[in-house]
Amino acid sequence: MCFPLGGDDRRSTSATGRAIFADSIRAIDPAIAARIEHTRDWRKGYIPPLRDIVLAAAQSTENALSISRHGLASAEQRFTFCRGDTEVPLHQATSAFETRGLASVTVRGRAASEGELSVPYKGGRLFGDELRRQVDSWVARGIAEPSFGTAMHLVLDNPDWMDLRDIDIALLGAGAEMAPTRSLLRWGARVHAVDLPRPGIWERLTAITRSTAGSLRIPIALDADGNPPFVVEGDVHPDDDATICGAAGVDLISQMPEVRTWLAETEHPFVLGTYAYADGAQHVRLSMASDAIVTSLVGERSDITLAYLATPTDVFVVPMECVEASRQRWESRGIGSLFQAPLRIARQFEPNYPNVYATASGTSVGLNDSIIPQQGPNYILAKRIQRWRALVARADGIPVSLNLAPATRTRSVVRNRALAAAYAGADRFGVEVFDPSTSTTLMAAMLVHDLRNPTSTAHPDTHLDNPMDLFVSGANHGGLWRAAYAPRSVLGIAAVLGMFESRA
Repeated sequence: MCFPLGGDDRRSTSATGRAIFADSIRAIDPAIAARIEHTRDWRKGYIPPLRDIVLAAAQSTENALSISRHGLASAEQRFTFCRGDTEVPLHQATSAFETRGLASVTVRGRAASEGELSVPYKGGRLFGDELRRQVDSWVARGIAEPSFGTAMHLVLDNPDWMDLRDIDIALLGAGAEMAPTRSLLRWGARVHAVDLPRPGIWERLTAITRSTAGSLRIPIALDADGNPPFVVEGDVHPDDDATICGAAGVDLISQMPEVRTWLAETEHPFVLGTYAYADGAQHVRLSMASDAIVTSLVGERSDITLAYLATPTDVFVVPMECVEASRQRWESRGIGSLFQAPLRIARQFEPNYPNVYATASGTSVGLNDSIIPQQGPNYILAKRIQRWRALVARADGIPVSLNLAPATRTRSVVRNRALAAAYAGADRFGVEVFDPSTSTTLMAAMLVHDLRNPTSTAHPDTHLDNPMDLFVSGANHGGLWRAAYAPRSVLGIAAVLGMFESRA
């Protein structure tokens, strides 16, 4: 998977991202496209145009889908698939290369399926009524939207939904920190796992599987003669996990055609979840490889459901109730907080929603811009490709579970000292940052809700006023949508507070 080669024989990530976003909006608003193309320093200037694109998409269903389709078409046209000295257009990748395929081995769990939803939280584990109260608290505090609370209570009201022994789910990036792998296995799902050929990843995944009721189908690379490195009988290998882990895994970027063929062999209807993550431009390449697999499979099969996680550090159109809640907090800001008063006087902080916008139908909406510049335009492009695909697939009649995950202390965040400090101080501004174990369990429960509830927004027959309402339904944004302050305006002081608190 390669970025396109420019006229200067360089593969520029900035030029590619700029061109894709310009192409996405050109049919709707050529002026925005021109402004994007004339943004000389894309890394510093990408945020305002992205806001304009989202506002344009909010005007109508037609706009939202036009932007999504044109963005995806531009990305597919520009990216190529490279192998050795051969480089072909992305849509030709699966036919251009004669793949040796991948073998499979299945690891089965030894435990009984868990019949009750429980969520790890702040060193403990929440069950039953205690979990219900915590869900209600998140909603009351503006950490999550009411629709999130409704969905979680519905899952708790239907414990039989948690028995996933009838579910096949393929996870691109099964070992990723935000992947729901552990929860799905605990609930008995058949997981088809795709991740890198690194023994440590598979040692962890097989150990998790053995302690659950689920099963893990693992890709095994074939040797030069097209044979697996060990004897596989009926897709099940004896309990020699060390041997399995030493041969397991596949590179999604460089072996995209093989992964697509391996997933196509799945006999039952399945969920195809995209969770792979990497830093910088590699994340875009992962998203494009994943999208190429999605495009190919849904073009051939009608029994696939797609699953994604949206990042809260992006731009979203939000309902007026979020705007009103934020403005109420803005009006009462500084109460009981001495440090905010002088900063307010100095205009350090900005309101979350200085403006309200009207759609073509006359609906008033707010624009939440929680982009963190340190994450960069490649991160936003990688996530936007997933958002575009979700909207287009749902419009084409394919079920799509897309849930907004809260800000989470993942390893990639902790590695960035400034971002880690900002997250540590975020609670002073009404934002809760979650541990990965909490976020992944909650998002796995939301996925179960989307699969089991026939009226969930994941189903194309459920009406949405605008396709982007898919991002709003069930959102747990950690408080970013209802906070008083524009997130970037408090990022610096939150980092300072976080640094002091971490040293205390």
